[in-house]
Amino acid sequence: MKTRLSVNVNKIATLRNARGGNIPNLYQFVKDIQNFGIHGVTVHPRPDERHITLKDTYEISKIVKTNYNIEGYPDERFIKIISEIKPEQATLVPDTHDVITSDQGWDTVKSKSLLRDVIKNLKSFGTKVSVFINPELEFVEGAFDCGADRIELYTGDYSSEYLTDKSNSIKKYVNASLKGKKLGMDVNAGHDLNLENLKYFKSQIPFLFEVSIGHALISDSIYYGIENTIKKYLSNLNYE
Repeated sequence: MKTRLSVNVNKIATLRNARGGNIPNLYQFVKDIQNFGIHGVTVHPRPDERHITLKDTYEISKIVKTNYNIEGYPDERFIKIISEIKPEQATLVPDTHDVITSDQGWDTVKSKSLLRDVIKNLKSFGTKVSVFINPELEFVEGAFDCGADRIELYTGDYSSEYLTDKSNSIKKYVNASLKGKKLGMDVNAGHDLNLENLKYFKSQIPFLFEVSIGHALISDSIYYGIENTIKKYLSNLNYE
């Protein structure tokens, strides 16, 4: 199975915002990377707008020809965005407003009531819902019980452990993925996946549905250029 590559463009917005103005041009960047072969665009419109702004979120929805994935904590603001844009996918993350990046998943057991109601609401807009979780079987089962269409496995721990114990680093992810697949959910992954560790991750979970990658991919593009970088990531996902 070929795995979708969704590019998180938050870092492009961060670079633009650091100077003001419109360099780099975020919207042109979104158009270009779609032409270079990616399968989706991911944004995370945080309330403080430190990278992707609310305006960006709506403007990008007008130019995405592939799959649009909007991440966020499911508060009233987020739900309003999804209800109006109706993206192909909404990814629920448990971030509070002050975290730098999404570095942990939901406890889908303790948060079952919240997630179940939110997911039901979001799915009514025709949007597929993915829940960001750590690779624990109980959280996979909890996501299923909440009505999620997909899970996204937080891969920060995999990325760290891969450097010292590759075979052990993947075990929890394989088990969690197999559980998700058995329950009928698509399995996504994201956080610190890069050109060094992505190919192995995919080889161990061949039915992986989607990876969402931003920081590493944008950083690699400084050296390789964005078109060549995308080709390298696609190659690691078996798009030869």
